[in-house]
This record gives sequence, C-alpha cells and structure tokens, in this order.
Amino acid sequence: MTEQAVDLDERWRTAVAALRPRPGRPADQPVAPGVTVTGAACLELFDAQAASRHLDLAARRLGSVRRGFYSIGSSGHEGNAALAAAARITDPALLHYRSGAFFVHRARRVPGLDPIRDVLLGVVAAAADPISGGRHKVFGSASAHVIPQTSTIASHLPRAVGLAFAIDRAARLGIAGPWPADAVVLCSFGDASANHSTAAGAINAAIHTAGQGIPMPVLFVCEDNGIGISVPTPPDWIEQAYGHRPGLAYFHADGCAALDALTTADAAVRWVRAGRAPAFLHLRTVRLLGHAGSDVETAYRRPAGIAADLARDPVLATARLLIESGVATPADLLDRYADLGRRVAATAELVSTEPKLASAAAVTAPIGPSRPALVRADVLRRDSGGNAVNGHAIAETDMPHHRNGAAQGAPVTLAQAINDTLASLLARDRDVLVFGEDVGRKGGVYGVTKGLQRRFGARRVFDTLLDEQSVLGTALGSALAGFVPIPEIQYLAYLHNAADQIRGEAATLSFFSDGRYRNPMVVRIAGYAYQKGFGGHFHNDNSVAALRDIPGVVLASPSRADDAAAMLRTCVSAARVDGRVCLYLEPIALYHTRDLHHPGDDGWLARPSPDEHVEIGRARVYGDGADLTLVGFANSVPMSLRAAQRLARLGIRARVLDLRWLAPLPVDDLLRHARATGRVLVADETRRSGGVSEAVCAALIDAGFTGRLARVTSEDSFVPLGPAAATVLLDEDRVEAAALRLLPDATGVEPRRAGARHSAEFDSTGE
Repeated sequence: MTEQAVDLDERWRTAVAALRPRPGRPADQPVAPGVTVTGAACLELFDAQAASRHLDLAARRLGSVRRGFYSIGSSGHEGNAALAAAARITDPALLHYRSGAFFVHRARRVPGLDPIRDVLLGVVAAAADPISGGRHKVFGSASAHVIPQTSTIASHLPRAVGLAFAIDRAARLGIAGPWPADAVVLCSFGDASANHSTAAGAINAAIHTAGQGIPMPVLFVCEDNGIGISVPTPPDWIEQAYGHRPGLAYFHADGCAALDALTTADAAVRWVRAGRAPAFLHLRTVRLLGHAGSDVETAYRRPAGIAADLARDPVLATARLLIESGVATPADLLDRYADLGRRVAATAELVSTEPKLASAAAVTAPIGPSRPALVRADVLRRDSGGNAVNGHAIAETDMPHHRNGAAQGAPVTLAQAINDTLASLLARDRDVLVFGEDVGRKGGVYGVTKGLQRRFGARRVFDTLLDEQSVLGTALGSALAGFVPIPEIQYLAYLHNAADQIRGEAATLSFFSDGRYRNPMVVRIAGYAYQKGFGGHFHNDNSVAALRDIPGVVLASPSRADDAAAMLRTCVSAARVDGRVCLYLEPIALYHTRDLHHPGDDGWLARPSPDEHVEIGRARVYGDGADLTLVGFANSVPMSLRAAQRLARLGIRARVLDLRWLAPLPVDDLLRHARATGRVLVADETRRSGGVSEAVCAALIDAGFTGRLARVTSEDSFVPLGPAAATVLLDEDRVEAAALRLLPDATGVEPRRAGARHSAEFDSTGE
C-alpha cells in the first residue's frame, strides 16, 4: 500500500480512537432531535462508506504488487452513499467513477450480491467480474440497476436524459421496460466534468424538455471535490453555473456530513419522483489519495489544502456522528472497520488469482453479436393482422417528386422507399421511435419522414433539440428502456461533434457489461456529396473514416430504393434481436434520383419487395462482365454503372459490385467477384486518405488476391461550394479513365470496335 494510503488509514483509526463515548442511544431512534434519520440508517451508511474506503486501499495494495490494475478511487466521496440510501433499488443509476460507496450501499440491498467481491474482481480484471467480464473496472450490476459507465467527461449524461425521457414514454406506449413508471434516473459526475459541453448540453436538454411539459425524472448529482485532476474548480463555480437555472431545482449538501447528505438526498429524490422534472444535487466532497493510480498530488497541491481535505474525511465524519449521538462507541466502530478491512483483504487475496481473459475471442465476445437467422425471421415477421413490413405507403402528395407512388406498386425513389419502410415499421411494432431535428412536422430537410408524425403521433415521431449529442442521448436512453430508436442526424458533418456518443457510449456498453446491456438503435444519417445547388462542406461531407473503425458497429450504405428498404428492415431487426448499433448512411444526392443513363429513363427507380431481406455483410452485383470488377457504394454505384456502359462501347466488359455494407465489409462477395475478373477498380467517393477504398484494398490483399488492383477516389479536401466541388469529387470520367489505365498493359484486353459482340448493357435490377 502506498504511503498516502497507509497514512489515511492510520489517521482514521487514530482519530476515532480519540473520540469520547457518549450515553447509549437505540439504533432505531433518530440520531438527533428534529431529524428522521435513525441510528440504524447511519450505521448502514457507515458500513458502505468504510467498505468503499477499504476497497480503495486494497486496490492500491494490489496495484503496488502488480496484481491489480489502474483504477480510480472513491476516497473522500463516500458521502454519495446517502444517495443510494435515499433512492430505490429500481431507480436506474449511471455513476461517476468515484461513486464507489453508492455502489456498495445499493448492491448490499440486493439479495445475492457481494459488492466487495464484485468490485475487486474488476480491480484485478478477472474474467469472473460479473459486470464487465474482466474488460474494464466499472461500477455496474443488472440486478442492482446500475448501468456501467466509464463516465469520463460526463459522456453518460445525454444517455441519462434519454433514459429519463423514455421511462415515462414507455409507460404511456405500453412498452415493457425494466423500470417502474415512477422511477428516477440517478446520474453522478464530477465538478470538472460539469464544464464539458456534454454535461452542459445534457442538462440544458433536460430543462428544455421538461419546459415543454414532457416528464423528465432525472437527478443530476455533481460530486464536487474542488479539483479536476490537477486543476482547481472555484469554490462557488458549480452553484453559479447550475444553482439558479430556471426549470432546474437545485439542492446543496455537504457530502462530508452524513445527516446533511442523507436528508438532502432524500428531499431531492422525492422532489424528482413526485414532479417528474429534473433536479441538480450539488454534493460537496473532498478528494483523498490523489486523482488515480500513482498520482502524487503534492506535486501540484499545497500541503494546507491536502490537510484541509483530510480533516473533512466523510468516513470519519460519519463515525463521529454515530459516537456523539450515542449509537456506537469508538471501540464498536473500530471493530466494524477492522472486520470490513479483514474481509476486503481476504477477498482481494482470493480474487487476485482468478483467471484473466486470455484470448482475443474471449475479449471481443460481446462485440457485435450476430444471429442472421433470427434477424431474418424478425424482418419477415408479420404483425397481428398478418401483414409484413410493407405496403404502408403514405399518400403521393406527402412526398416530394412522388410521381407514381409505392401505394400503386410502381417503382419509387430511395427517399420514398425509406419513408414507406419507416411507416411500415412504425405500423407493425410499437417499440419503434423515429426522431431528430425537423423530422416531425416538417418531415425532414429532404421530406424523407414527411407524413409520419401525422400518421403515428408525436409520441412515436417527434422533433428534438438542434443538438446531436441530445439526439443520440435520447437514442441511448430509450434503447435501454425497451425501444428500438431510429434517430436521424440531419447531415453527416453534424455527427462529428457527437461521435463519442456512438464510439464511447453506444458501441462500448455491451463490451463493458459483457453483453448484459445493449444499445439497439438505427441511426439514420444523411451524407455524402453531389448535391446540386446546395452545398458547402457542412451539407456535403464524405468523411466516414471515424465510423468504420468502431468495433461492432454496423455501417449500412444503400444506393437504390429496393436496397434502402431491405437494408433498413435488416438494421432494425438486427438492433432488436442482437442489440446492434447500426449507422444507416443515406446518400442525399440519390434521395430523389430517378434516372440512370439519360433523362427520363427512370433507370434508378426500383420496386422494394415486402419480403426482401439483405443479410448484413452481403454485396450486390450488377452484370457479369469478365474483364473488370468495379467496386463502389452509394453515389459511386450509378456512377460506376454509367462508366461501365462507356467501357462496354469500347469492348470492355465490366461488372459493378455495390458493397452496400461498409462495416462489416462483404469480403466474401468482394473476393469472389474480384477473382472472377482478376482486375478490380475501387471507385471511392470518399477521400483518398482514410477512405473506404483503403479497407477494400486491404481486405483483398489480406485474402490473397493477386490480380490487378487500383482505386480512384475523391481528393483529400473538404467539399467547396458551387462548381468548384467538381474539381475534388470523384466522377464517372475519372472512373472510366482509371479503368482504362488499369486494363490494357497488364491484361491484354484490347478495346473492341464499336458494335463488336460483348455483354449486354447493364440490367439495373442487379443480381
């Protein structure tokens, strides 16, 4: 154990031993006049605080002998146990990494749980850790309703807001969730994190939502120890920032004074439960033992400040309350403290030899579960009236550029197909929610959700704040509450300021919970470039690199109406069945595209089939040309088809492979068609650096493809406004030129004279 830890432990024992016993008071009586808190409640609080303190000390010991791993202690924050005492076990909790005493107190109330063993299994990264399975040290328990969070930079606050929103909505819509209708969402975080945009945005979203008359039962708990790693927080800053916000009830308590913490936490929880509105509990704490691990705070803190924090030790303060009220003697508490210490030490010794995760397969097991047969069955499942997910098209006048309408079975555009499919999903399954910026009354910037709110109501289809973190937070929370959310991000460029809600929250939850918690969702994102007359880099963004490398996330990218419908159904079923996080990238420029080769040919319309299912990771091929495989996705598919027609006039027979799925890539299909022609050109509308073609080429090389391989891409540039965009974006002229460079020298394929025998022009129905 470090010198700091030994000193803290000895200081506590010495200080308690020096306290003078008082006349005895029954434990079932209030500990002081005018309060309702009993001695028994304070003893329970003390036990949780002391156990949390010993867990911190044990973590330090285990780390010093290299049997434990990096973890952040809760010493000085033990007052948060009062919140656990005030709340119900069924109030979902998303905890700060210093909320150890809360976790101990909550878990001790659940039959069968042993918080001491559970926390220590996490400290030593044991595979038997009941929440993360040895992947990370987090506070979490499904049976205790503690949802595991890494809780850095308050990234879990938008999820907490979304969950508070969804609990009431689930009750009103008859969705069976894991929490009662009057549950309160508890969300704790630190004072430094309170300054992060994620926290500010989430709290603003809660106030804004409640201001619309929508229930928002969330209690934000700021555990304010006055310092963020090494940077001080001004003593009055949290109250200045959050203490006078209209629509946000503010409670303040000294977390180092048990009575104040218990009574104030109880009042705050009761207020939120009764009013179904947000509140802020400012819990003043201290930080003992430094920030984390081997942090030596004497390098950046004055001795007087450290001493002042030691004097406010909350575990000592609770002991003093118990002794001065006559509920316990110093000897009683020293014995309880020592017994807990021996139990923690013995458990630490036992768990330190527990097996660790020993293979990549074991580590990655919770990432991206896939049960294709069950997903397919859910796609094809009928509703109570015997209807599949189809045929629920809205009126022709509701969709822009809607000439014929899916209701008549005529070919439709990509936007019409998405609208029709969303309508059918909403009609079949009441767990589906559609929401985002402008998706309700307006029907989206491009009319893709037009008419859905009128048909299904504002509880199922609704507008959100213009804040992508809040949009995704609503999805994260509602997914936990039993919904399959389909949020819309208005433009791909807008996703980047909230990408951590996908990477750090949605994608990691199953990893940190060993699959016990999931984040089923389908995030619709309007993206890519090529819009005519409307642009600039915020509305024409082709950067998907940050999305492709998130483990377990499905990245769908349809280019045609029939694929758009089938893939959307597949994504929703994969979310519902396997808990998958699916990002559904919609090419804006193809939303209302009708023609393929020449004006009026209607070559890019399609008839979505109600029973069509596209398995995740399966590509689509157009044609059977034997000379060249053109690989594309989204806008580059029709572009490649036009280029292939030009090549056909020169006697070069090409097939076009639409990847459809950017993660996971359709490697088997890609390899099969690459080998069929021996020559591959990847037409990539994203950037040369970090673009999709890098992954495609790497996949082919890794699979042993030895044929000719090249790629043609857009430039490493943002997309400018107006005609200048054509100078940096991929087009069919560049695709054709790259194909001609690839073919003759190495393959012997000679351009054939016009009219020579070659494969037929492309059938736009594909394979």
